[in-house]
Amino acid sequence: MAAEPTVTRRLLGLELRGRREAAALTSEATAEAMGWHPSKMTRIEAGRSGLTGQDVRALLDFYGVPEDDAETRDALEGFARQGKRRTWWRPYSDVLTRQYTDLIAFESEASSVRSYQLALIPGLLQTPDYARAVTRALQPGSSPEAVNALVDVKLQRQNQALSREDPVTLRAIVDEAAIRRAVGGGAVMKRQLQTLLEISERPNITVQVIPFDAGAHLGMLGAFVIYGFPIRSDLDVVYIEGQAGSHYLERAQDRAIYDDHFEHLRADALGVRQSRDRISRVLKDDR
Repeated sequence: MAAEPTVTRRLLGLELRGRREAAALTSEATAEAMGWHPSKMTRIEAGRSGLTGQDVRALLDFYGVPEDDAETRDALEGFARQGKRRTWWRPYSDVLTRQYTDLIAFESEASSVRSYQLALIPGLLQTPDYARAVTRALQPGSSPEAVNALVDVKLQRQNQALSREDPVTLRAIVDEAAIRRAVGGGAVMKRQLQTLLEISERPNITVQVIPFDAGAHLGMLGAFVIYGFPIRSDLDVVYIEGQAGSHYLERAQDRAIYDDHFEHLRADALGVRQSRDRISRVLKDDR
């Protein structure tokens, strides 16, 4: 599937274009300095062409990025390497849609995830049995083999994002409906809530619950996820999933709307400790 590396290339292209514009350089002047055809610069900045680490270093030198800015240089050279590597989800290509592979690719490069869910536990926090019940409900025509493969993918996503050397910082907000809906039955839901309590103790994960008594709130419009990437916040991507398919929002004005929405939802939600108490109470109520 040729689309997978373009996510990383798009991030790299956006960052390099920003650096070029900050240096008040044209793409034509940059291409000439690098000894490239002008169309190559267009492809690079649009995410349609890869780069070597040496190419990235040469561009950053030309744009005046200091040698001692190791964070920027290492991150962008990392993007160049990652754009060429074989992706772990390729063996599952027969059950993954283009939108889902983009989601996985964004997630694999993200340094932070802000997730709001109205009716479900966030995918990165689901237990295998809960994930299986959700997959069966949302894709009723799928074969048992396809369901198992999709559950495997979700578990791999969790491992890649939360158990890597530099795990994603996950801030999850869920409506109380998500922790009360008995997905998969009482036993499955009990284990899911226990897992939610356990995993929320990790330093990189916070879980907050918007209680029913908060009344109407912005989250009633639907679920969304904001992926944040290293170096610059203006590379953030908003992911929205619906009945008609998935959508990615990258325009600054769209990102600003969802940044604001997330902060409003945080204000409406219980605090972290109070949220844990609410989840524990639901567990006791269901016994």
